[in-house]
Amino acid sequence: MSIEEAIDFRERPLPIDDDPEAAVMQIVDEAAALAASDIFFVTDPDAVHVLVRHMGSMRRLHTLALGDGRRCMNYIKTASDMDLSEKRRPSDGRWVFIGPSGSRRDLRINTIPTLYGEDFSLRMLGRDRHGDDFQNLGLEKQQLRDLINMLQTPGGLILVTGPSGAGKTTSLYGCLHFLNDGKRKLNTIEDPIECEIPGVRQSQVDPSIGLDFPDLLRSVLRQAPDVILIGEIRDKVTAQTAIRAANSGHLVLATMHAPVTAGAIRAMLNYDVHPHFLASSLLGVVSQRLVRVLCPKCHVPIDVSEAPDAFADVVNWLLPGQGKTIYGPKGCDSCNRIGFSTRTGIFEVMNIGVRTRGLIAEMAGERAIADEALRNGMIDFRRAGLLKVAQGVTSMEELMRVIPAEYLGSER
Repeated sequence: MSIEEAIDFRERPLPIDDDPEAAVMQIVDEAAALAASDIFFVTDPDAVHVLVRHMGSMRRLHTLALGDGRRCMNYIKTASDMDLSEKRRPSDGRWVFIGPSGSRRDLRINTIPTLYGEDFSLRMLGRDRHGDDFQNLGLEKQQLRDLINMLQTPGGLILVTGPSGAGKTTSLYGCLHFLNDGKRKLNTIEDPIECEIPGVRQSQVDPSIGLDFPDLLRSVLRQAPDVILIGEIRDKVTAQTAIRAANSGHLVLATMHAPVTAGAIRAMLNYDVHPHFLASSLLGVVSQRLVRVLCPKCHVPIDVSEAPDAFADVVNWLLPGQGKTIYGPKGCDSCNRIGFSTRTGIFEVMNIGVRTRGLIAEMAGERAIADEALRNGMIDFRRAGLLKVAQGVTSMEELMRVIPAEYLGSER
């Protein structure tokens, strides 16, 4: 989306004159009030635009004069202990922001040189959000039970998959909070550490000194953890070491990029993981997307009672009365005229049973593994999405925007 296409949210005056700190504080405070996930400082020839990503869409907060914008960006670098003189290379930093009300928020900073100067990205991570999210991620009751059963297993591998921005980190941190009962030793390997969790030993990769995921993982294994979280499996060494750790009695949680649950198994095999070791260690796969939740104050009811088959595939999971009325977005002052108020997850949760382990060991195709999971009662993306629509959580148009059409068909 271009700058011109971004939709204005508000245009409150900023206290720029000789006080970039106050201006940045106001920007972060405004973004936090909107529950934005990211803040962007985008440099053009004669201005710096401040944008936010709100529920997956770009919105404009402010447009600053070039000098004012650069003063704000310099302040962010200073607060993040970043090198002010380095403007030619991408750089990363971290800032624990304390708002006017005393609320604390972790900001993950990234800068990149562009044609007209540096652009900044600030990922906003609320320190309080992860602990309460596990029961409210958007999992259906059956899916939540399945995930809890996986987490209560003493050893094995759980994979969480999905594209960037799908909420994988929130899900993994929720799992860590669930496991963090003081009876187990929990270690993480992250890039970077996105949120501090008391009681969890967190380590961060550092490419500048050659410290990457495989090196840290080998060292963490010598720390005798019960649970290991790996921020992302992205190479053969990390994948193979994770499998060995899971087979040796550790509970390993990891993310990777795969479109659906069965695709994660194929992705692991593509890293030359031994299929028998993968089959014996894999507990399950969670795949997810984020959809916008309809604003409860202005959503528009649509009667579908005369189409009784619309939700036939999910009727067994619906409560009495659900599926007869669905809703669409309208827009009001409460939701900033966009018709949606927040976001929630849509999930596939695949339990790895005996027959599925056999298919993995035989290096069966994705379709065969997915079909077996469906026979075992897995709620796939199509059914999970239909449930959210029938429950009035989101709209059919939003579902089709987020879930690829190939996964919404009745046959996969």
